[in-house]
Amino acid sequence: MTDHSFTFMGTAAGCGVPSFFCSCPACEEARANPRLRRGDCGVMVRGVDASGAPRSGTTLIIDTPPDARHQLLREDVRSVDELLFTHGHFDHIGGLGEYEYLVQLVRKAPLPTFGSLEALQTIGTEFHYMAGCLDATVLQPFDVHEFDGVRYTALPASHAPGTFGYLIETPSTRLFYASDTAKLPPETAERVRGVDVLAMDATFWKSNWSPNDHHSVQECIEEGLELGAKKIYLTHLCMHYDEPITYAELIEYLRPYDGRVEVALDGLTFPI
Repeated sequence: MTDHSFTFMGTAAGCGVPSFFCSCPACEEARANPRLRRGDCGVMVRGVDASGAPRSGTTLIIDTPPDARHQLLREDVRSVDELLFTHGHFDHIGGLGEYEYLVQLVRKAPLPTFGSLEALQTIGTEFHYMAGCLDATVLQPFDVHEFDGVRYTALPASHAPGTFGYLIETPSTRLFYASDTAKLPPETAERVRGVDVLAMDATFWKSNWSPNDHHSVQECIEEGLELGAKKIYLTHLCMHYDEPITYAELIEYLRPYDGRVEVALDGLTFPI
């Protein structure tokens, strides 16, 4: 029996799926089927009891995208105990203001918050009015943070300065989450080799417009297989860069991998 669950709160690149300005087949597919709609990226780790119900005081959230309130409501999250940040881009911090009310009205104490110096500096500038709401701690590359028996190792990713992926380790599972990254730096790659679960940036379909900052679907799969990941989840999906691909088409594309590679969906939860 595992003691924690991992939830994809959001699985889209910055413009979401569907994008309000887009009528491509992928966005129309998501309009027609709410299950296929994607908010901006974030994940949750929380402790669970023997019945699978969440334990109080154990909820950790990685990133606070603009969709944060809707994601928290969808998962029936009533309290958050810690925040980690991958980096300081808008699609990963834009919903932080929603947490002001949790702190002011319920917690009555600052919320422990962790990230790189660059990420926390950006947050401090963009959300200066929340200075008293966050108990911020700078993580250096390869620092380990422990919470509720889970280890989170901050590993450098190939994206904006100060971007981390997190190696998340429980007694039963090694999981690496890197929502925004191109090919992993060598030392990070060695640290995550052979993980049970790899959840990684798969922004582009076919042509990669930003090869120094993101993966395509094909590049994510290739690197995941090279690293020997037992299970690969594609996340940070745009679904219409470089050309649209529907979820149905992507599932068909992944069929030869026999379940080893899976498309993450908002709300997807599994034990770790």
